[in-house]
Amino acid sequence: MKSEQPVQPFSEKMTAILNYGALNLAMAIGYRTGLFDVLDQSDAPQSASTISARAGLNVRYVTEWLGVMACGGIVELSADSDGTDLFELPAEHGDLLARRAGHQNMGVYTQEIPLLTQCAFQGVVKGLGDGQGIPYANYPEFQQFMTQLADAKQCRVLTDVFLPSVDGGRLVAALQSGIKVCDIGCGEGIAVMLMAKAFPRSEFIGVDISDEVILTAAHQAQNNGIANASFLTVDAAALSQHHGFKASFDYVTAFDAIHDQTRPQAALKEIYAVLKPAGLFSMIDIAADSRLAGNLAHPMAAFLYTVSLMHCMPVGLSDGGMGLGMMWGRQKAVAMLRSSGFSKVDVTEIPEDSFNLHFLCRK
Repeated sequence: MKSEQPVQPFSEKMTAILNYGALNLAMAIGYRTGLFDVLDQSDAPQSASTISARAGLNVRYVTEWLGVMACGGIVELSADSDGTDLFELPAEHGDLLARRAGHQNMGVYTQEIPLLTQCAFQGVVKGLGDGQGIPYANYPEFQQFMTQLADAKQCRVLTDVFLPSVDGGRLVAALQSGIKVCDIGCGEGIAVMLMAKAFPRSEFIGVDISDEVILTAAHQAQNNGIANASFLTVDAAALSQHHGFKASFDYVTAFDAIHDQTRPQAALKEIYAVLKPAGLFSMIDIAADSRLAGNLAHPMAAFLYTVSLMHCMPVGLSDGGMGLGMMWGRQKAVAMLRSSGFSKVDVTEIPEDSFNLHFLCRK
């Protein structure tokens, strides 16, 4: 006979869920408006009026926000001799929440769930009934966030840490000499431009399905005088059909882009087709197990499955797509890569990136 579970533990869990969900929303506002950076730059506790003045924000709103942060244990509350409330962000909190945190920045992630709610809440509720996907074009604010995320994560890691780790350092030597590189699902081109600036003898092409982000990327490259980077609107599932692409690239990258594709298997086959013989493909994708049971102990599994539910899966379901989802996992990824022609797939952890795995494939 099944024993009855005590009510109190789940009641406590529900209380924590409601509190932390609300706290995440308020933290997203603080990150977006720069309040964490203002607090982080203060060397002593400050009043709400001082903090709001330094941030250029309304003191009444800031006071209410600080109430959330103090009750949530994000900032420390004290008082001056007159009894005025003072607020301080501990340095170890700023190490994760302020923009100076670079690749260790976790504050940037607080925006993810609020943005996805704004973009897709009604669409996901509808999709649960009719099974339809949500077009990529419905996520403009989220696309801007992804650019911000790439900026926070890749600027200090991509060229200095990740690329030197690829193929025992031989890739960097080739990039320095001059090779042809394609980035799949490039978004606004952060990774492409970082690589292009670091390796001026190589040629870089970023492709994405969105005309808007490609236009933004092209303007950014032009404004920054990056002549060895270009951007094209191309469907990854028809990559080799673009003029001059077949068997033309020495190196292809895909940063958390394959699981969003409506036809991911076709996209992988097309990547194989555009590589030169012995060319390399770096697929950076989520570190997960293909079995749900294998992810139960993952410390951020609930967060990642929610992001997949709100973005990756419905985008992948658009136009009758596969709807692979973010949590497709290592085993399925390796199987699909091998089905696409890659007989050798090496899976390794990525230095300073606990979220993703590096799937290095050679044609």
